[in-house]
Amino acid sequence: MRIDLVTAFPYLAESPIEESIIKRARHKKLVDINIHDLREFTSDKHHKVDDYPYGGGPGMVIKPEPFFRCVDHIFKSLDSECNSKIIYLSPQGRVFNQQIANELAKESHLVFLCGHYKGIDERIIEALVTDEISLGDYVLTGGELPALVIMDAIIRLIPGAISDIESATTDSFQQEYLDCPYYTRPEEYRGMKVPEVLLSGHHENIQKWRKEQSLDRTMARRKDLIKENIKEGKLRYISGSILTGTSITAEGYLGFYDTQITVIPEGDEPEFMGWLSPGLDKFSMSRTFLSW
Repeated sequence: MRIDLVTAFPYLAESPIEESIIKRARHKKLVDINIHDLREFTSDKHHKVDDYPYGGGPGMVIKPEPFFRCVDHIFKSLDSECNSKIIYLSPQGRVFNQQIANELAKESHLVFLCGHYKGIDERIIEALVTDEISLGDYVLTGGELPALVIMDAIIRLIPGAISDIESATTDSFQQEYLDCPYYTRPEEYRGMKVPEVLLSGHHENIQKWRKEQSLDRTMARRKDLIKENIKEGKLRYISGSILTGTSITAEGYLGFYDTQITVIPEGDEPEFMGWLSPGLDKFSMSRTFLSW
């Protein structure tokens, strides 16, 4: 993968790409990162990249000429058949998430255009940009930090960037839910002990515990994800309500997703969520959730 980052403040981006996973991926030649100083593509002696907006108003707008010249320079060094995506980091773009990271990780060439001040000339967006991406509903000084966040999320998904790719593919949001808690040595620290199930060596019980913890965390912290998974059909459910330990008929099994079940009462709001026991004939709850 090749990544080109265009910015008027290159020093903001230079240090982070020399650390951790991004540095390792670069040294392994899994990704080629090029940072371009927008001021090198100006034509005046002061290397001015911004100007006042037409129509008046506060703030300064980055001029079109430096961006167009820089992008022209980038594409001169590329194979004509290279399929490139030019991304502008903007509060007006689609909100970045793990699905977008997975999509972008499959691309061969990405160009990040970093705005600053009030924004960039609209003609840059109209003529060059293929995608606008935002980190969320807030405004930062420029696009450099969002670009680095997105780069980090993408590069760690490239095979070989991290030693165990399963570590990346089992993170939060990769499996529709938040990730479970993790522990390492020492076994006890300041009176806090590692859960006994993780010390048992019983892999089936450990996996079940992790699934339960993942579900509990998602319900407690991101109920919007549960709603979305039900809406998209990724999480199936049966209607009605049942009590802990109640037998479930074979017909009910058709609504199960793996060994996970959501019980939806008449109000169409999940009353609680839980797991089927290993025998697949009894229902048990790890936690009760009475409201959203």
